[in-house]
Amino acid sequence: MIDVRLTSVGSRSATGGIVVVDREEEFQRVLTEFGPALARFSLGYELDPDNRRDLLQEIHIAVWRSLDIFDSRCSLRTWVYRVAHNTAVKHVMRSKRRAFASLKSLDEIDEPEDPRHAEDEIHREIALRQLSRLIWQLKPLDRQVILLYIEDVKTDEIAEITGLSRGSVGVRIHRIKQLLLKMFDARGHDARR
Repeated sequence: MIDVRLTSVGSRSATGGIVVVDREEEFQRVLTEFGPALARFSLGYELDPDNRRDLLQEIHIAVWRSLDIFDSRCSLRTWVYRVAHNTAVKHVMRSKRRAFASLKSLDEIDEPEDPRHAEDEIHREIALRQLSRLIWQLKPLDRQVILLYIEDVKTDEIAEITGLSRGSVGVRIHRIKQLLLKMFDARGHDARR
């Protein structure tokens, strides 16, 4: 058993010196600051609640382990999302090997159901479910890009996290947003509400 209280992480400060931070404290800070966002992020990769909890636990473990090598060359937020991305991609690849799931391109996604006759609250809930279904049907990389965008991660950071170019990220975000607007508008739903 490892006594995590004795473990520390070192990162370079702006002056080049090493700053020693207790890894447990740093991890708690990460969970406090990014925990809810990581939970939402994992939803983009796993719909099944049990598998989603497993994925989130894998992400937490990977973040914990990665704190030893975090050297502040990027923001902590970018680092955490990059670790989450890599962990989620590995998770998806393992899942694909276990059970083949057919993923669709943006052009192949079915239109959402028509929520026009629902009351306002039900209408919103259906729209959110439709959006989740549409996002879930995207390929993992497109799904991650739009989920990071929804979490207000900047385009430059999304590019760094995913390994895509900044321009490619911008194009993907634009295409996905246009597709969602088109599908919602086709059904008489105002997606801009």
